[in-house]
Amino acid sequence: MKFKIDENLPAELAENLRAAGHDAHTVHEESLSGAADPVVFEHACSDSRILLTLDKGLANVRQYSHQNSPGVVLFRPSSNGRGAVLAFVRGHMRAILALDLAGRLAVVTDRGIRLR
Repeated sequence: MKFKIDENLPAELAENLRAAGHDAHTVHEESLSGAADPVVFEHACSDSRILLTLDKGLANVRQYSHQNSPGVVLFRPSSNGRGAVLAFVRGHMRAILALDLAGRLAVVTDRGIRLR
């Protein structure tokens, strides 16, 4: 699978995904740090990459057409610390990797994964 890791997630996630055989780029690696959400979303779509993020704005179905995207995964951990976020995302990646995310928005919380 191909992923784009938003700048609000730890860069180690890209390394973890690469070690598991996936193609993962970070927003920082692509010189998109500080870019507006629409720019990041468009780059993910044009590169056919599933966007992993903590940014609730990217889940706005009125602003973003997830139907034509490779998919967006919004992680909503209950703790904000870097280590807690990293553990939360790592703990849910197996379930995320098992999903067909094309054209979907997945919202990941402590209670599970909702698909839209």
